[in-house]
Parts: sequence; C-alpha cells; structure tokens
Amino acid sequence: MNIAWGITGAGHFLQESYGAMRALAQKHQITTFVSRAGEEVLYMYSLFNKLGEISNGEYLREIIFESEAGASAPKAGRFLLGKYDALIVSPATSNTVAKIVHGIADSLITNAVAQANKSGTPVYIVPVDISGEVTSPLPYHIDRELCKKCDECPPKDKCPEHAILDQIDLLKCTGCGVCIDLCPHNAIKGGNVMLRIRDVDAHNVETLRSMKGITVLERPSKILTVL
Repeated sequence: MNIAWGITGAGHFLQESYGAMRALAQKHQITTFVSRAGEEVLYMYSLFNKLGEISNGEYLREIIFESEAGASAPKAGRFLLGKYDALIVSPATSNTVAKIVHGIADSLITNAVAQANKSGTPVYIVPVDISGEVTSPLPYHIDRELCKKCDECPPKDKCPEHAILDQIDLLKCTGCGVCIDLCPHNAIKGGNVMLRIRDVDAHNVETLRSMKGITVLERPSKILTVL
C-alpha cells in the first residue's frame, strides 16, 4: 500500500504515532506530510531526524513540510490522481479537527484531507482531544524551584542547539536530553500534564465521526488493526 501520513502539532500521541508509522513502514510506502506546528513539535520530542527512517526521500516516500510546500500544497493533488490507498492523520490537534469539520482546507494537512475526501481515499484520524481528561507528555523544561541560576551552567554551555537561556527555547530544543544529566540540581525535567478536554473539541470529534469517508480512531495503535 501507498500511505500518506499527516502529523500536526500535538505532543500527545506523537511517540505512539511514530511507533505505528515504523510498524507500517515494514510493509508499506509512507509519505509523511508535516504541518508547520508538527515540524516544531517533532523537534521538541526528538523525532524530527528519525522520520528519514520511514520516509527516505524516494517517490511516495518523501517528507513534505508545510513550511516548504507552498500555499497551494500541490503535492496534495496526488490524492486526486489515486496515488495513495489511505490517509492517516495522527496525531490530529483540536485545531485541525475543527477545520476539517467546518470544511476549511487552508493548511497542508486539512488540504490533504479535503483532496482525499474528494477522491474517495479512506481517511483515518486520531484526535488528541476526544473527551474527558488525558495525560500528555511534556517537552523538557526548567523547574524554577530547583534551578539555582548558577553563574556557570553546564546545560546552557553544552546544549548543542544553544536552546537554554532563562528557560528552554522549545523552538530550538530537539529533545536530545543532554541537559538533564548535566544539571547538578536536577532542575531540568520532562514529565506529564493532565489536560481537560473542552466541550467544543469533544463536540467536533463527534461531528468528525459522522463525516463520510472519515474514520475516527481512539489511539494510534488502532491504525495497525484497520490497515
């Protein structure tokens, strides 16, 4: 199968999505479509450089970045040519879901969903904000209660991306984790955060479930059971 996979800007389900991609890539070709926010988040969670293991640049195995694709995202036209057997969007942010539900196709991922729908290509979406509460992983951050603001700061001095100032610049951080062991006060941490799903986001997911040609899945691992 030729599969298109859309990644949006959510940390929740991102690692699990990558795991599902790796599993499918053993037997199928995957083109990875990455939104602008998705590109940033892939860096934060140390997955950006690993995408090449799945999409190596060959035809129908490229990585297509929204930041490079142009406003019209012409590569989304491949769906109309029947190049893909399925489109997967995982993780899908509440913003992406809201746009799809309201027929807005002004980004790489939402345009891909629109073109897939028009061509009859099955679309599988894993929203991050379905209902209730979720526990989501955090990128690295500095705990201000533990940080001593040392005059000589080993994490700052040895960060390969120069991402540490008063806090960690998440637009520079690649999630490599070098800083954690360098801090003598254990002030740099990852961890999890509990999020309450907004009613509007839960409602949009329910509307998404009713849309023709779209299947909503509860988590990325479910993708392996439907393809």
